[in-house]
Amino acid sequence: MRTLERRVAEAITDHLARGGPDPDPRALARVIGEAAGATGCALVVDGRRHQWGDGGGPWREHDIACGGVVVGVLAVTPESVGPLSAVAAVLGAPVAAIRLVEETDRLRREGDAAVRALDDDRWRAAAEMEQERRGLERDLHDGAQHHLVSLRMSLALAEHAIGTGAGLERVADLEARLAETERVLIDTATGILPDALVAGGLATALRTELARHDHVTLDTAGLRRRYPAPVESAVYFVVLEAVNNARKHAGGARVAVTVRDGYRGLEFAVADNGPGFAVASSNAGLPNLAARAASVGGVVDVRSAPGAGTEVSGVVPI
Repeated sequence: MRTLERRVAEAITDHLARGGPDPDPRALARVIGEAAGATGCALVVDGRRHQWGDGGGPWREHDIACGGVVVGVLAVTPESVGPLSAVAAVLGAPVAAIRLVEETDRLRREGDAAVRALDDDRWRAAAEMEQERRGLERDLHDGAQHHLVSLRMSLALAEHAIGTGAGLERVADLEARLAETERVLIDTATGILPDALVAGGLATALRTELARHDHVTLDTAGLRRRYPAPVESAVYFVVLEAVNNARKHAGGARVAVTVRDGYRGLEFAVADNGPGFAVASSNAGLPNLAARAASVGGVVDVRSAPGAGTEVSGVVPI
């Protein structure tokens, strides 16, 4: 056995001298197997089997210890190979080094994975914050600005009627509208949807909002069901912005709003009989409409031509 031990020890020493500071467990198994005259040899470290040879016969196994701690298992075939205890004793330090290297690699991989996961979480959080910011921006644009445009138009009328009874009435109306605008800004900043939308649904919310605007009619006779809150919120703000655009760019034009249940899903349309425009050469306000509808899987289509009015229509699929 001393001859086998010496052959294995010399082979291991020579292999480590040529292979660098980190032993290759598979190569080390080959060195041991060849030195011992085995047809197969394997080192089992941390549950991983590093095998050389075909291993066609029964295996003889022996624990490998270093400092009184089992660090691996040596297995050879055939069983006729001499006793393994002395060989296993020689392998204690190299296998402990292999185990340390593999443990270091495992910890490094786990650390890298943790760093990547942290980066992913950080990017995801940033993306969600940006999405929330853009959503708040759209809500301010579509909700609060809608009221402000109406205020500006009412103020222009008040200027012509000031000094008369009608003028005083318009000033009172402006004060009420300012209070409403303040409420909308507060609700938007705190992420609260209009009470009418939450409690009564899309038809009730649009009826409440659009009833105060002259030259705007609303048809919700074909809307008979509720939709998920994000869908109703998206369509609500799309319709308000479309009405707002019509009042800004087609002053005095009549605006017809239709919302209904369609075979494709929740359908809506805002049509005015204003001057119209060349759709290809203007996209004022349209990106916001498209982005708002797309956030719930919907689409928006804008049809207009000079002298032919404008229609903004869309659908959110069921």
